[in-house]
Amino acid sequence: MSGSNGGMPGNSEYGTKPFKRSKSHFTDRITADGRDGWPVEANRYRLVASRACPWASRAVISRRLLGLEDALSLAIADPIQDDRSWRFTLDADGLDPVLKIHLLGEAYEKREPGYSGGVSVPAVVEVPSGKLVTNDYQQITLDLATEWTALYRPGAPDLYPHAHRDEIDEVMAGVYEDVNNGVYRAGFATNQEEYQAACTGLFRRLDQLTPRLERQRYLVGDTITEADIRLFTTLVRFDTVYHGHFKCNLRKLSEMPTLWAYTRDLFQTPGFGDTVDFDHIKRHYYQVQSGINPIGIVPLGPDLSGWLMPHHRQELGGHPFGDGTPPEPVRTDEEVPPPGRP
Repeated sequence: MSGSNGGMPGNSEYGTKPFKRSKSHFTDRITADGRDGWPVEANRYRLVASRACPWASRAVISRRLLGLEDALSLAIADPIQDDRSWRFTLDADGLDPVLKIHLLGEAYEKREPGYSGGVSVPAVVEVPSGKLVTNDYQQITLDLATEWTALYRPGAPDLYPHAHRDEIDEVMAGVYEDVNNGVYRAGFATNQEEYQAACTGLFRRLDQLTPRLERQRYLVGDTITEADIRLFTTLVRFDTVYHGHFKCNLRKLSEMPTLWAYTRDLFQTPGFGDTVDFDHIKRHYYQVQSGINPIGIVPLGPDLSGWLMPHHRQELGGHPFGDGTPPEPVRTDEEVPPPGRP
């Protein structure tokens, strides 16, 4: 996979070249003061995501934890793309009901006529103009956590607290390099040496994170932060796709007791597991990434019932939402199937 703009690319960008995640092409920011020309404003923007994509899932989780559903609408793309772009074929007539487009690529074209680069999620599109604002998957969630505060729900958590930002950034840097990106470097490696380096680095980082999570419930401080969101979106996909499909098979997540309990704890926290669609995840990875799985068979397993098992992580203390409260139950139009049910 060699997309030109990071995030989760379109089908045509999965190939046989060595994996390298490029920087986002459109890096405008939506801020409280509108310094890039895009001020925070309720109902002005639409988040386009795929439930298959770990990078887009970060934004979906953040939006839900912060209670931005009424201010920032959500479009969910079909997990199966064609060679053109992410498609809105889950919607009636294959048309996004708000943006009135069939393909996410149309918003890219409105932003930059003649654009020929990759089309990735997550993406934020301005509703009135239909133009892409940003596909900067690293910055989108940080801005949701810091710039959209005026539109938060009462009791919203602080996902990027000032007092811990240096430590959060340090932890996220290692997680990004060896875990978030590491599984892809292993999965799309073109020779044994590349694969072994990525896979070894991945499990080394997981082993380094384990003692931290043995003594504290969350990665940084005693509340959920951006660091937990970023690690969760890779770990929740681990046994389902990365262990087999990407050959990250030294151990399963379910064979790493501390990390398995940590991920189940988050999964069972409102805002995390209720955004995860394992069917979308499996179908995307196994059917779209034909360079790795040319036959396109989607495996039946793994058994998902374990996600609801007790985790006992609360015994470590900590408060998931700090001084805040859990989000309201997920909206009916955004519900996903529970584990074990298609």
